Amino acid sequence: MEQTKKQYNTVLTIAGSDSGGGAGIQADIKAISAMGGYAASAITAITVQNTLGVEAVHAVPIEILKGQIEAVLSDIGAKAVKVGMLHSSEVVRTVAECVRTYGVRNLVVDPVMVSTSGHRLIEESAIETLRSELIPLARVITPNIPEAEILAGVKIERNCELAEVARLLSQEGRVSVLLKAGHLTEERLVDIFYNAEQDTILELPSVRIHTPNTHGTGCTLSSAFAAALAQGLSLDDAARAAKEYINSAIISGADYTIGHGHGPVNHFFK
Repeated sequence: MEQTKKQYNTVLTIAGSDSGGGAGIQADIKAISAMGGYAASAITAITVQNTLGVEAVHAVPIEILKGQIEAVLSDIGAKAVKVGMLHSSEVVRTVAECVRTYGVRNLVVDPVMVSTSGHRLIEESAIETLRSELIPLARVITPNIPEAEILAGVKIERNCELAEVARLLSQEGRVSVLLKAGHLTEERLVDIFYNAEQDTILELPSVRIHTPNTHGTGCTLSSAFAAALAQGLSLDDAARAAKEYINSAIISGADYTIGHGHGPVNHFFK
């Protein structure tokens, strides 16, 4: 009797490269690996950055980006796909086309717009393309508060408003939304997960961790979520696992000194 061969929980990340190693593709690969997944990648852009900020962005040619995605999905496949920095409408449309062609179900979109240091990472025209062409294909989106304000066109000032905004971002209940509370000022933070498939709200509470090492937290959380979905976890369980992972990674990395600005989390705290 032939022995069944083992399979990796494959995750494809489509995002920008961070030369400093704390965010983007580098953070994604670390998080997916730490969560027990096999990470493949398609790089959308090369950034010149470190803990102090982003100095330049060099776009990868569209045909090379599309080629990377197709090379992975046609051969290795992906049980989940995480999407991060997409700087232009053309890039968004290319990714959306590939997602449709290969029937990607577990698509986690982190709508990256501004870096931790405040550098704008997406063209204005690409925001509407993201909203209209890629987000409807996602199973989950993971915006922070500034991103949610841009996508929903509302101002968010209190934690109690997050559930309503998450529902607003769900494309009329078609897309689940993990809305992160980190940009609010309270000491007790409650991320909100709107499970569109169950029409339920899951609260994910934590206590604010005072540290400059928060570079790449959004990339890390969304990648952990994708890795959890690749393992076959339910939406709520994947949200819990991703939240627990990023919280532990921030706590473990809080006291390290690396660079002169916003350092990374400790992806391999385990």
